[in-house]
Amino acid sequence: MKVKTRRDAQERRRIRIRKKVYGTAERPRLCVKRSLRHSSAQLIDDVSGTTLVSASSIDPGVKEEVGSTGTTAAAAKVGQLIAQRARERGIERAVFDRNGNQYHGRVRSIAEAARAAGLRL
Repeated sequence: MKVKTRRDAQERRRIRIRKKVYGTAERPRLCVKRSLRHSSAQLIDDVSGTTLVSASSIDPGVKEEVGSTGTTAAAAKVGQLIAQRARERGIERAVFDRNGNQYHGRVRSIAEAARAAGLRL
């Protein structure tokens, strides 16, 4: 019998979400990735399969501003960066893809900061 792990459950959630969430050039998909040390976000056009804009806690300036990169403060900075870079590219709306993660903590912080910075999710 196969032991079901937390990663298996996350993968099932990710697949279930991706069936419903689809990004276009006018309204790309905001995909959030979370690791133990860093957070990142990408605006993806699923029609052409390209990443339009990306931001990460690895980017220069984020660590100097917030200190530790695995915190909700760093995730909020990533949300601000992704919204700012999206506005520079003329993107105002996006579809939020939590990538199988719970809408809590750093994932929520990225979404709320992006909304506060003017990106409509």
